[in-house]
Amino acid sequence: MLFDNFTLILLGVVATATLLPAQGQGAVFFDWLTTAAIALLFFMHGAKLSRQAIVAGATHWRLHLLVFGCTFVMFPVIGVLLKPVLLPLLGEQLYMGVLFLCVLPGTVQSAIAFTSLAGGNVPAAVCSASASSILGIVLTPLLVAALLNMQADQAVSPLDSILSISAQLLLPFMAGHLLRPVIGGFVDRNRAWLSKIDQGSILLVVYTALSASVVEGLWHTVSISKLAVLTLVCCVLLALVLWLTAVLGRRFGFNREDRITIIFGGSKKSMATGVPMAKVLFSGAMLGPALLPLMIFHQIQLMVCAVLAQKYARQGEPEFNPEQTPAP
Repeated sequence: MLFDNFTLILLGVVATATLLPAQGQGAVFFDWLTTAAIALLFFMHGAKLSRQAIVAGATHWRLHLLVFGCTFVMFPVIGVLLKPVLLPLLGEQLYMGVLFLCVLPGTVQSAIAFTSLAGGNVPAAVCSASASSILGIVLTPLLVAALLNMQADQAVSPLDSILSISAQLLLPFMAGHLLRPVIGGFVDRNRAWLSKIDQGSILLVVYTALSASVVEGLWHTVSISKLAVLTLVCCVLLALVLWLTAVLGRRFGFNREDRITIIFGGSKKSMATGVPMAKVLFSGAMLGPALLPLMIFHQIQLMVCAVLAQKYARQGEPEFNPEQTPAP
């Protein structure tokens, strides 16, 4: 249950990139191929987005503001506040990766799927998750520029990053959504096998990005002990955010269905968006450490949220009750 096929294949891709990294002309070929795969990935995301779902969920502005606040404010603040602990434990490069994780938008597919399974507000989840991905195209480069310029001497141009990310992600997304009246029926009927395109695109980008980092000496700077510590950090970060989103949902008076949506929407980070963004925002030796926290956090969030959603589905009230959970 904990290690599904995608997780196992992802581990295989990491091993392949470590032992047989793409180099020379092979690296150039895979770079072009990943660019095409990313464009196809976001084209399909746009084609899947129903305008009826947008209209149904868009009016729930209080919920959306809270989810966006958790995604783009609470997460980055936690990352910055934890610097005195994380920097000595992880080192500068992996800590930058944790910061990058904290400023990413939320997931789309898994947030909606877990919300539906748990009995949450699905139309609001569709609207919130989709809007998070679109807002992230602008907000993530701005946050990366602000945090990295504050934490290190690495200059990041937010305007160049936004333009590059928009060209790679937003334009295909909008094209797919505009063509939904033409291809929407086909997409809805074939969601199961089209999801393989999503996973294949992510795996391809991970292989290309990790290959570049391995060639630059990634595993000479990241030891097994640091990977173990990073995994523990990701577990603690997810637990803290799940607790905070549950507390905030209750404190602001949301009903059960909305609280479920807030928990699954506000605690997740998107690997589908984060990996291509990392390729734009980082390069060389920094790319691998930027991706490692995201890859680990992504797998942990899927495992934990799958169990959590199943418990919600079996109970009238959520099992995760912040009033009965000790603060971290």
